[in-house]
Amino acid sequence: MRMTTSVDSLRFSCRWLVSAPAVQAASLLAVCLSLAPSTGSAQGAAVASGGGAPVPAVQPPTTTLTLAEVRALAEAHVAVSTVHDSSDLYAAKPKNKTVAAQRELAAKKAVTLTEVLKGKGLTDEQYRQQRYLVSTNGALRMQFDSIVAKLTGAPLPGRPAATAAAPGAVPAGALPPGMVGTHIGHVVTSFVDTPDKVGFLTIALTEAAVASQHAAFAQRTPTDLAAMQLHAGHVIHALDPSIVATGPAKSFGVKRAAGGIAQHIELAAKEPTASANVKIHTPHIATAARSVVTRAEQAIALAKQVQAATSAADAAKLVTQLASVCAQLTPGTDLNADGRIEWGGGEGGLQQAQEHLTLLLAGERR
Repeated sequence: MRMTTSVDSLRFSCRWLVSAPAVQAASLLAVCLSLAPSTGSAQGAAVASGGGAPVPAVQPPTTTLTLAEVRALAEAHVAVSTVHDSSDLYAAKPKNKTVAAQRELAAKKAVTLTEVLKGKGLTDEQYRQQRYLVSTNGALRMQFDSIVAKLTGAPLPGRPAATAAAPGAVPAGALPPGMVGTHIGHVVTSFVDTPDKVGFLTIALTEAAVASQHAAFAQRTPTDLAAMQLHAGHVIHALDPSIVATGPAKSFGVKRAAGGIAQHIELAAKEPTASANVKIHTPHIATAARSVVTRAEQAIALAKQVQAATSAADAAKLVTQLASVCAQLTPGTDLNADGRIEWGGGEGGLQQAQEHLTLLLAGERR
């Protein structure tokens, strides 16, 4: 067939695509698309539509996101995940197992998700498109994962920390000899009963981070009683899994780990070969660790009250206190307002225990 660049001939040729064999049609379509722009934007649009009204040019899809857009997407992702957690908790309750209840919950969930995305400046379609883009672009995915990790405290996917870099960990070669070093090693190097056989300080820091993280999650949903109660349970699990057996933590608990720090550092000081340096620092470490135990017990009591609350307003007030107490587990708190956080006076946290363990080990190497 003879091809021309006239608009009329081009229209005829493009219409012929409807009945042309597949191979011929594909070839002719390529010609049509290459010729249409040369006939003028309005005429080219008319050709593309078969001679009707001009068709607006299609905007190319977004191929990247700015850092601000990735951050907004990550924040939306965390918020959406919280909605799903809360909705799933409701849906799993026996009283909501009926078809009608499930439909009602699904409808409420859809409305909540729309509101959450709207609050982040996103439509559902934009959210899905951006998530797809992040999932197919390695550089964007690394940015996204990094921001989510900062928002939630969760480790980067596929990037587990090396054992040597675990918080509070000290190599066995840096410990004093004999039973003194053995007991100190239980605190900072390894203990047989802990997850991954890490030291008590390492598991205490890990569990405290989870407790603080989920107390903060509960604060983000002050009008959602179920979500606050869900995260209150996660906090208890991180503090004392003998009360709530399952959750996002390591199932060892801050309370048990901090108690182990105090117990084993005092065992080290009781050894006949313990130096004056060990005996000087031991009360500082043990006192700070026991303050953490006390703080964990306070947080557990608050979390139980959240679980027993019958209104979101009441729970939200308790959650504010819970988040504050959990945030003090590691850094401690300045109770006497002197601008410093000491190991004693109920101020000490895991950080103060770690600082004095560092001083103890440095003194042993002199």
